[in-house]
Amino acid sequence: METKNENVYVPAFYANRSIFITGGTGFLGKALIEKLLRSCPDVREIFVLIRPKKGLSVNDRLNKILSNKLFDLLRSRQPSAFDKIVPVTGYVAKENLGLLPSDREMLIDRVSIIFHVAASVRFDEGLKDAIFNNTRSTRDICILASEMKNLVVLLHVSSTYTQTDKLVVDEVLYPSKFDWKKAIEVAERVDEHVLRILTTKYLENMPNTYTFTKRLAEQVISDYSESLPCAIIRPSIVISTTYDPMPGWIDNFNGPVGMLIGGGKGILRVLWSDPNINSDYVPVDVTIKAMILIAWKRGIRKDKITDVCHCSSSLMKCMDVKTIVEIGLDIVKEIPLNNVVWKPRTTITKNYFVYYSLVLILHIIPAMFLDEIMKLFGVQPMLVRLQRKVYVSNRALSYFLLNQWTFRNQNMITMLDNLSAENQKDFGYPYKDVDVVQYFNYLNNIVFNFRDGIIGAKLYLLNESMDELEASKRHYNR
Repeated sequence: METKNENVYVPAFYANRSIFITGGTGFLGKALIEKLLRSCPDVREIFVLIRPKKGLSVNDRLNKILSNKLFDLLRSRQPSAFDKIVPVTGYVAKENLGLLPSDREMLIDRVSIIFHVAASVRFDEGLKDAIFNNTRSTRDICILASEMKNLVVLLHVSSTYTQTDKLVVDEVLYPSKFDWKKAIEVAERVDEHVLRILTTKYLENMPNTYTFTKRLAEQVISDYSESLPCAIIRPSIVISTTYDPMPGWIDNFNGPVGMLIGGGKGILRVLWSDPNINSDYVPVDVTIKAMILIAWKRGIRKDKITDVCHCSSSLMKCMDVKTIVEIGLDIVKEIPLNNVVWKPRTTITKNYFVYYSLVLILHIIPAMFLDEIMKLFGVQPMLVRLQRKVYVSNRALSYFLLNQWTFRNQNMITMLDNLSAENQKDFGYPYKDVDVVQYFNYLNNIVFNFRDGIIGAKLYLLNESMDELEASKRHYNR
């Protein structure tokens, strides 16, 4: 069998290498593990950092992850691939990643590729926890990487939204006036209550602790890149798969799919947003391909340049919020969700007074009325509590729904354009052929479609069966 050149063929680069992944239990992490095992089948092993949680051991949690429908294709084609996954006990929020000394030595001795995917994406998280999860963990990953004997690349997953103080964001490392070392020191020494009081002062013009601490993490990577082969990917809003390994797979309510589910259930009837801003979203399978490609491109070089790549749709196709909602509501007419509370109809406003008034009229008062009826029938009331969550979520996202940025992604475009035919098959993305309206309506099997996203959410998030579609349509049309 011919041995392929790792400088030319992506799977050859990953062959016989040991990989360490943080965040392997999350949305991106699951998809990354599946894609690596399926498209780079000769990888030696994948170490996945997992913490015991809710009475489950790391092996229990790994088995639960691997039972996800995402892995069905891999399970049917390469069942032995799962034997290459090695769970490692740890927790990114703990100092030194919470690793046991023996596990640490094993990683140092065997790993040559790191994907640092773990992050806390809670926008309302306290500054102390956000620094531990997003900034200190990156420092500790870099310390671990600096001890590895065979390291060829450390890929750090950041976010385009780390640079929200710039209307146009380029694929470069920006200098920061914040010192990540002092931030970690403050988080370790200052009482959490005091730190909460000081949070606004620390954040200044950053919208939340997530963007602030992820920006600090980029500075950690920048400093360590003098001695480590580093690369940074900044995805925008990551949504459900286009087709790889299946259409519409998703495991969370974040982003526009969650917004459409809320609208489709009749729960989200008013949205605080500028209806005319373009949303920057990218499917998770496209993001994973980009991560694998960027690590490959950086890993085959020996220089000290830190690659930065935006996985965004700025130079592809975008759509404004109003159109997303309109087309999404059209789709849920065709594919209604089960147990719709109100007939789906969403008003979008950027005026907070109008928004708050409509929340009271369309969300809170009807929810209070229905909760009282539920009490009469002996049913646990839940709509007011649910509407409170919707309100808090919309407030947390409002900064991103009321402002627009351009995330230049020429590095990603160039990387995709220069892929060989051999690599194109498993790692390419035909962005030039994408039609956004077709994305939402799934015409002619064009990729990038939210119709599949809504079906995926129905199947994988809400656990609703497509067999009940006719009953859902009758309920919808009442």
